[in-house]
Amino acid sequence: MSTAKQRSLGRPRDARADRAIVAATLELIAEAGVDGFRVDDVADRAGVGKAAIYRRHPSKDALVAAAIAAVVSDIEVPDTGSTREDLIELMREAVDVYADPVRSGVVASVVGAMRLHPELTRAVRDGFLTQRREALRAVLDRGIGRGDLASDLDVELALDALGGALFYRLLITGGPIDEHLAEGVAELILRGFASTKEKQS
Repeated sequence: MSTAKQRSLGRPRDARADRAIVAATLELIAEAGVDGFRVDDVADRAGVGKAAIYRRHPSKDALVAAAIAAVVSDIEVPDTGSTREDLIELMREAVDVYADPVRSGVVASVVGAMRLHPELTRAVRDGFLTQRREALRAVLDRGIGRGDLASDLDVELALDALGGALFYRLLITGGPIDEHLAEGVAELILRGFASTKEKQS
């Protein structure tokens, strides 16, 4: 039997172990920071061997990147028929992330570590940030198409404004991250970047 065929007949990877490893990594990043936890700690908390972790993630940075990606892995673009409701729905999902002690702790720890970890910076920008921004971009583009938002909307600025308020409260002021914030930021975008038609109505 060929080596390739032997591998194909091998035991499939355990999805429960995958989830346990990611969950343990997120908890430990939130508790100890990116540089403060060890792969041994992940193995102990997840109830797996270190070899099982390294088969999935060849380095600690790769493990951290996978855990960060899992924070936003299930983002879907809403299509309620209303630009306002779509924006609020996405902002509520973001509030759920930033209000959760583990996930907010992960975000805060990761942001603090990005300057010293280029691979981590790429993972955050290409995974966590890109997925959320692309979902918001799709809603903004539809809003422009519907005439709810200005045709010359600076989409990048609007995206920064949508995410910036949450980051500022999480990392700087410690203010409440709640539904009131989600709705307020969405309304700010809708009014500040409204089309001429909307401003006149």
